[in-house]
Amino acid sequence: MTYREVQSLVKYGENEVQEFKRKVAFPEKIVREAVAFANTRGGRLFIGVDDNGTIPGLKFAEEDSFVLENALQKYCRPAIPYAVETIPISEKKSVLSYRILESDNKPHYVIENFKTNQGKAYVRVQDKSIQASKEVREILKRSKKERDIKFQYGDKEKVLMQYLDLHPFITLLEFIRVANIPSTMASRTLILLVLANVIRVLPREGEDHYFLK
Repeated sequence: MTYREVQSLVKYGENEVQEFKRKVAFPEKIVREAVAFANTRGGRLFIGVDDNGTIPGLKFAEEDSFVLENALQKYCRPAIPYAVETIPISEKKSVLSYRILESDNKPHYVIENFKTNQGKAYVRVQDKSIQASKEVREILKRSKKERDIKFQYGDKEKVLMQYLDLHPFITLLEFIRVANIPSTMASRTLILLVLANVIRVLPREGEDHYFLK
């Protein structure tokens, strides 16, 4: 990739498949962006680019790359697929481009407790990396493995479809209320219908939104 190509991509700003970081100050936080890309559609992470799209570059790109790649190895479980490239922008400065591929081994987590190996999964929504809910994590886990999902169209599914005919979306809590069913049943139903391609999910910071396809 050339500097001109970097400029061409950066002008589109941060979005679902692109993120900018000025420097590798808090590598464990940058790992969230990489994990979110791997769990969603993939994307490109530019280091040495400001949020406003200016490109100051990195004076010690090799050192920054070493720090970030150590963080990716340390905090990501399972490991994520990526390729890194150093793009010179002047005699003394460069930009790092991390191309994160969409993974076939979702969900990926950012490990927060190394004793228990527990962490949080993230997904990319527009220009944000947000924590994935239990439902979204299960959908990610099963979406690459299951095909021709079958389900029984019962009372709870009828209530859900009637609600979505009248409203733009539904949340898990709203589904529990209108269908008068336990949370575990509501969760399983929504997951199954997403996998069956009947509804789609939009992950949100608070509650996920479920829409008719």
